[in-house]
Amino acid sequence: MVVARGAVAETFTVPSSSMTPTLRPGDRIVAWKPHAQQVSRGEVVVFNATDAFALGSSSTGVAGWFREAGHLVGIRVGEIDYVKRIVAIGGDTVVIGHDGILRVNGSVVRERYLRTSPQAGGPPLRVEVPAGAVFVLGDNRANSQDSRAHLGSPGGGMVPVDDIIGRVTARYWPLDSWGTLSG
Repeated sequence: MVVARGAVAETFTVPSSSMTPTLRPGDRIVAWKPHAQQVSRGEVVVFNATDAFALGSSSTGVAGWFREAGHLVGIRVGEIDYVKRIVAIGGDTVVIGHDGILRVNGSVVRERYLRTSPQAGGPPLRVEVPAGAVFVLGDNRANSQDSRAHLGSPGGGMVPVDDIIGRVTARYWPLDSWGTLSG
């Protein structure tokens, strides 16, 4: 069971409202780990934000080796894990204008998963996503510490695909909303 947890799937509890309405605080989710680094736009993923968003420091040497060994069996010590939606992948250009509308590679993204229309008034941005990275946003844009909030951090708000732990495939708690995630 320990090997399966480390290599196949891992469970997480959603800590905040940054992904509402898709996920709510307290929801328990399953992240499917095989091929986690083969990502697509629109997928909801769990990732280690410790380095990507400069929230901590990586362990090196023997401590780093033990940390990596723990990851193999699903033990995550000293990590800060986030759940967000991938809106752009390596090579994409992301633009969010004063109108709050998300555009990727010049095309407006139809975000059916958002509760309300994008809100105007946020600072506009234009970023190029480097190869091997993704740009992530929360579904609750007004209350999400996502790539936008970390543009000035080392890494420019981009999440390396190697930091993706798994794709969120299901919610198993609360029981009245269990099932697969739809985007």
